[in-house]
Parts: sequence; C-alpha cells; structure tokens
Amino acid sequence: MSRKPLFDTIRRILGRPLTTADVQRIDDAVDILDQDRVPCVPHYPRTDAIGADGIALIKRFEGCAKKRRDGRMEAYPDPATGGDPWTIGWGATGHGIGPGTIWTREACDARLEADLERYAGEVAAELGDAPTSQQQFDAMVSFHYNTGAIGRATLTRLHKAGDFAGAALEFERWCHAGGRVMKGLVRRRAQEAALYRKGSG
Repeated sequence: MSRKPLFDTIRRILGRPLTTADVQRIDDAVDILDQDRVPCVPHYPRTDAIGADGIALIKRFEGCAKKRRDGRMEAYPDPATGGDPWTIGWGATGHGIGPGTIWTREACDARLEADLERYAGEVAAELGDAPTSQQQFDAMVSFHYNTGAIGRATLTRLHKAGDFAGAALEFERWCHAGGRVMKGLVRRRAQEAALYRKGSG
C-alpha cells in the first residue's frame, strides 16, 4: 500500500518538506504499527467463523505465553524439539517468529484473531457443503489450528461422508510430537472430540 498520502498529509501539517530522516522514521513507525496490529500474517478473507466454544478451547490449550516482566510476550521453543517451530502468544508460529521475538499482548490477540479467520476459512473450504454443526466446526478448527492437517486427516474424510462417530474417534490419533505421545495433546484431542460429539447428536 502506498504511503504517499500519509507523507503528503504530514508535509502539510509541518508546513515544510520531509527530510530523508523524517521519511525513514515515519516508515519505521508505520511498520511497527502494522506488525503490532496483526503480526507476521497476511489478511485472509472471512469465509466462516469459529464459535465461542472453539475459541475458548484453543485459548485454554495454547495459553498466552511466555510473559516477560514488562508484560510483553516472548517467543519460546517447541517443547518436543527444543527449537523450531518457535511459538509466541496464542500458539502463533511461522515466518518472523524465533529466538528474541517479542510482542505486546494486543499484538498476540490480533494475531490470534487473524489466525482463527485463516484456519476457519481453510476448514470451511475443505468441508465444502458437508453438513456441519457449529460444535463440529469449532472442534475441527481447533484441531487444524494445532496440527495444520485438516486437508489430509482421515477424520475430515469421515466427517464429509457423514460418519460422525468414526470421525470423533480419529482425534485421539493426533497426540504425538517428536515421535512421542504428549500428555497435553492427549487432553486437547479428548476435549476436541467431546466438543465434536456434542454437535453430532
């Protein structure tokens, strides 16, 4: 997006031309504002929305960590690998997130909102017109948020075929990280399956 209108407005306010240093300082400030609003994530058009149950489940298991003394959040390594992928805030990973990455709580919340929009859109696209309740959808968005596997998981195929009982059983298969069973993933998959079943009756 062109920043010329912004520079033109500032020139008019100051009543003088901008120096190279002025332009650089304004550019830096705008970059920080952009990152703080929705850090390291492009905008995805909204196609479907996760509900309150799904958001609560994701927040419960992701947490908003690791909090520093100044109230901001710092990236931390993956517990299974001790390194990549580095995570910050509500489970955000990816480009631009690594050792030394620090965000405000507001930035973490904004990133979560953008990520939920993205993952909900991907789940909705994968399910197409398959009958899906809000609870089923929420459970699958939580699953996809954590695994990124909605496009290849057997549970998706079973759900689309209308085999809700079979799909619910598939959640528990996704509780490994680094080649071992993780207790936190076992708990998360159990709660996702319970939410999915709640919407399957």
